[in-house]
Amino acid sequence: MNWLRIRELVRKEFIELFRDRKNRPLLIIAPLVQILVFGYVVNFDINNIQVAVFDQARTNESREFIEAFSSNKIFRITHFPESEKALGRLVMDNKVDIGINIAPDMSEKMKKGNTADVQIIADGCMSNMAFIRISYTVMVLDQYNRMMMKRIYPQNMQFAQVDMRLRQWYNPNINSRHFFVPGIVAFLIMLLSLLFTSIAIIREKESGTMEQVIVTPIKSSEFIMGKTIPFIIISLIQMWIVIAFAKYWFDVPMAGSAWLLFAASILFLLSSLGMGLFISTVSRTQQQAMMSTFFVVLPVFMLSGFVFPISNMPEPVQWLTYLNPLRYFLVIIRGIFLKGVGIEVLWKQFLALGILGLILFASATLRFHKRLD
Repeated sequence: MNWLRIRELVRKEFIELFRDRKNRPLLIIAPLVQILVFGYVVNFDINNIQVAVFDQARTNESREFIEAFSSNKIFRITHFPESEKALGRLVMDNKVDIGINIAPDMSEKMKKGNTADVQIIADGCMSNMAFIRISYTVMVLDQYNRMMMKRIYPQNMQFAQVDMRLRQWYNPNINSRHFFVPGIVAFLIMLLSLLFTSIAIIREKESGTMEQVIVTPIKSSEFIMGKTIPFIIISLIQMWIVIAFAKYWFDVPMAGSAWLLFAASILFLLSSLGMGLFISTVSRTQQQAMMSTFFVVLPVFMLSGFVFPISNMPEPVQWLTYLNPLRYFLVIIRGIFLKGVGIEVLWKQFLALGILGLILFASATLRFHKRLD
């Protein structure tokens, strides 16, 4: 291994990258814009549920029932339709999130001690959002039922109870942004490093300098290292800028060791840069390399556990996720950010990332060696 040749290749790569003015904003500003957009957009927290109420009873009890929703800061009653058909139309047209249909005999049934009927209609097109909205609705209904029980049966009823004290570890306020932002950091770094490295060797081919490289005494492993080191440095700088933005802009706590995250980032970059270089060696044009990169990025993202739990996937697909480096890095970055755990907990993910990185990097080097032949 001749480090002088590698150093000169690294210097040449930096000059080529920063000589093109279009690359400069992509290297620094693009990650910040992306985390700003994704950080605000990728959010499952619900602060405003718009409600339409069709009150067929129009009694004190039904008005108290409606008041239970309007006094809650999450719900906002925006429509009072005059028919069930109009109520369904409001939900269908996405003008409201929840529709409430109060039966006309609500008060009579409650005064007799019977169960009153209230229909809750939610748009199930977005199943996750519908489930969360219905959960909030059930909480309000439960509070209303307790209030009515105390009014109807004012005597002190003694019965055994379970003293449940719920405590959320690592994310006490269940802030979805704290869950998603570390994942976005990992995804952005993988995407940018893949995009830049996938065109690294193609650029040499298209500019006609590949033949000059082939006739030089540089070895394929030295060439790959020379092409990779600049992107490792740039990706690490991008990563720390994005992490600082996540911590100080989005207030995502970082409970663990920054140095451990640094070590994990290097292993993760080894894998993602190895994938990028492999794509670069099998592609003939920059357009082909870009298309191949997006073809790889989508399944890697979907099989990483970023949004969908891996345990919910079919078993053959779960086995496939073991080949995905993003799966391990997400566990590491969320563990370090939110749980503050160390290598004694994350050593399996570190080991898997290291093995995958070596395999991908060796594959890219061997593939490039064949091209030289």
